[in-house]
Amino acid sequence: MSLAGTVRGWRRWLDGWFEQRSPRSDSLQLTHRNVYIVPTRAGLLFCFTLAVLLVASINYQLNLGYVLTFLLAGSGVVSMHMTHGTLRGLTLHLRPVHPVFAGDTATLEAVLSSAHRPRYGMGLRLRSGDTSTLGHTDVPGGGQSVLRIGFVPGRRGRQPLPTLCVETRFPLGLFRAWAVWHPAMSVLVYPRPERPASALPASRAVNGGPLLARSPSGFEFEGVRAYRRGDPLKSIAWKQAAKTLASGGGLVSRDHHAHRQQQLWLDWQACGHLDAEARLSRLAAWIVEADRRDAAWGLSLPRCELPMDQGSAHRQRGLEALALWTA
Repeated sequence: MSLAGTVRGWRRWLDGWFEQRSPRSDSLQLTHRNVYIVPTRAGLLFCFTLAVLLVASINYQLNLGYVLTFLLAGSGVVSMHMTHGTLRGLTLHLRPVHPVFAGDTATLEAVLSSAHRPRYGMGLRLRSGDTSTLGHTDVPGGGQSVLRIGFVPGRRGRQPLPTLCVETRFPLGLFRAWAVWHPAMSVLVYPRPERPASALPASRAVNGGPLLARSPSGFEFEGVRAYRRGDPLKSIAWKQAAKTLASGGGLVSRDHHAHRQQQLWLDWQACGHLDAEARLSRLAAWIVEADRRDAAWGLSLPRCELPMDQGSAHRQRGLEALALWTA
């Protein structure tokens, strides 16, 4: 077996051992059973320096050399105890992770709490080895601090959160104490919207059809009408009103009756000859665009259909249906 294969085998065994000692949970209490400590490179160099000082003191019978050697050694032992104690007794809790589109960065928010004394130099990172994700904070005594870490999920669907590592090198940086955290929470990953997005499919008009408002310059706006005294401000179509005012016209209001007369269906069959993932990406782009236009829309998927509706909650239901759809 090659050296690389041996290293991978040991790493898998070590991951399994950590998994058994720290089961998946969204909260973690650090104790002497799940906090580990090893010397850093600076710590190893410090130990080598102590060995050289001790040999020189013995060889030349330097009493002050003995004093310096054992004074530094005692400082190192105290540093090791403080490094381990900085993590011991800390409580970690993970906040819910907001859904993201595939390829975008999801943000983990971990709350670090200390019941009594303050903690300094606390770090949190992904255990994958990417040190660029390492973030630091200090936790006040009897208070909390929040650390945020970003990661990019691999694909759509409900994905488990990556393994985290909380660590510290306080106070002297001679030792590194750490603990492994396996969150039980997952993140919902929506399909990546198609770029550039295709045009929305044509709306299906029902009885009465939409109303059109015309400005003096000839522009027509669908689903709006001329402003009437008493119309609430929230019903004014500000984007269209800006164009009409610029051309010498007046304010226009949304005609909710006209909106209800439009049926915009985002249909799986309307995506052309694309594979399943490409169709999901196109439908995701359509949902985002329809929500941006504040339009009512329905979604039709194989074995799944969402009725006509609009709003942020409807947008979330549609994207979730796309994320969890299976052939």
